[in-house]
Amino acid sequence: QVQLVESGGGLVQPGGSLRLSCAASGITFSMFTMGWYRQGPGKERESVATITSGGYKNYGDSVKGRFTISRDNAKNTIYLQMNSLEPEDTAVYYCNARRKYFGNNYWGQGTQVTVSS
Repeated sequence: QVQLVESGGGLVQPGGSLRLSCAASGITFSMFTMGWYRQGPGKERESVATITSGGYKNYGDSVKGRFTISRDNAKNTIYLQMNSLEPEDTAVYYCNARRKYFGNNYWGQGTQVTVSS
């Protein structure tokens, strides 16, 4: 019954902005570390941004200064604000919910982001 549903993907021009959302259900949302991961063409899956239950954030080196992760525990939702988008950001973006010490690890279905050039 755990569901992570991403939305907000689409086609944007280089330099543009996009905001992704991930709505979670079936988990005690506030207890989970949440994150965004992506997989581009011919690339391995990589971590984009994570945010712990206490609000501590980590970003992948390639997106630091351009992307911002946030969470709204009242809405069981995380967001990824993406600015100054580059063609290299083109990927399927996946939402993740994790509790490391309990072995809980859940994934959404993904949303496509395409940055055209």
